[in-house]
Amino acid sequence: MSPLTIVLLVILVVLTAAVAALYFLGKKAQKKQAEQQAQIAAMRQSVSMLIIDKKRMKIKEAGLPQAVIQQTPRLMRNSKLPIVKAKVGPQIVTLVCDEKIFDMVPVKKEVKASVSGIYITEVKGLHGRPTPAPQKKKGLFRQTVEKVQEKAGAKPVK
Repeated sequence: MSPLTIVLLVILVVLTAAVAALYFLGKKAQKKQAEQQAQIAAMRQSVSMLIIDKKRMKIKEAGLPQAVIQQTPRLMRNSKLPIVKAKVGPQIVTLVCDEKIFDMVPVKKEVKASVSGIYITEVKGLHGRPTPAPQKKKGLFRQTVEKVQEKAGAKPVK
């Protein structure tokens, strides 16, 4: 066999092993996430709260309890999380918000939220209409593409 064939076979075997490992790790992570979501749903409580502030900040800077900081993996300690400061009853509490609903959380408004421990899973407006999520700014590339399509008379791609 030529050296090129041997090298290609070795690369093929390594890639096959990597794909198989990622497949099984993905299935394991998916099962773990399903269990966690079931636990969150079981512990869910409906709470009325006044949202004071919301930011994306590191866990160490967020003011969360020390037990929460110690339980997070080392790699996650420096990543930024969606943090919400809210007044629940007479207390001001720091909560972690779900990434999917963070943009919809209104600031300085009273809301009815589903909370599981220190994790906000759902938010509904209590007074008035719910505020829709603000539209994201379009990047330079997207703006240029839309201008070119408009000049050409084509419909803009969404």
